Amino acid sequence: MIDVVLPCLDEAAALPGVLRALPPGYRALVVDNGSRDGSAEVAAGCGAVVVHEPRRGYGAAVHAGVRHASADVVCVLDADGSLDPAALPDLVAPVRAGRADLAVGRRVPVHRHTWPWHARAGNTVLAARLRRRGLPVRDIGPVRAFRRDDLLALGVVDRAFGYPLEVLIRAAAAGWRVVEVDVAYRPRAAGTRSKVSGSVRGTLRAVRDMTAVLATTRPGGSR
Repeated sequence: MIDVVLPCLDEAAALPGVLRALPPGYRALVVDNGSRDGSAEVAAGCGAVVVHEPRRGYGAAVHAGVRHASADVVCVLDADGSLDPAALPDLVAPVRAGRADLAVGRRVPVHRHTWPWHARAGNTVLAARLRRRGLPVRDIGPVRAFRRDDLLALGVVDRAFGYPLEVLIRAAAAGWRVVEVDVAYRPRAAGTRSKVSGSVRGTLRAVRDMTAVLATTRPGGSR
């Protein structure tokens, strides 16, 4: 069994499709982060385990899901339908086989307008800064696979949008083998909107959080 953590804030329109598309042997842990559109009820109705995390923030939701997970290998996947759950086995494979400690999905847009320029630019700048720290990644995307206990042992402290970046920094400091796997990046499900790439303001907020993590997390992984 593989646990899949899906941080969720008002994703009721996308959840049924995402949950139906999970491969056999993958259990959904939907972490509701204060949704007002009935996301938790929709997830439960689709058979997902629902975890309630009252503290707002992407990192808070993901961390709550990882802590709740019981499987050895855990994935993180956005709940908005932009990433196909069918890609998860390709990320899990190198972790299960012992070839990698962390597999990160490198988003490949299926349409020119899938990834807004401001979100792509922010990602490019931050990924370049990570490469200067010796981590060979081109994306700091939200789809990943890792071993649960190893991830918790990293001691990640950010609970906002800086969480995925801090995971990468601490993984590099711990000597983790990190691989990237191409995953198709599609338009979000109708009726949903990204909290990050959906607006310039959202992207700037995410970049702010991530820049703070870069400034305060030293290459050795400590703060």
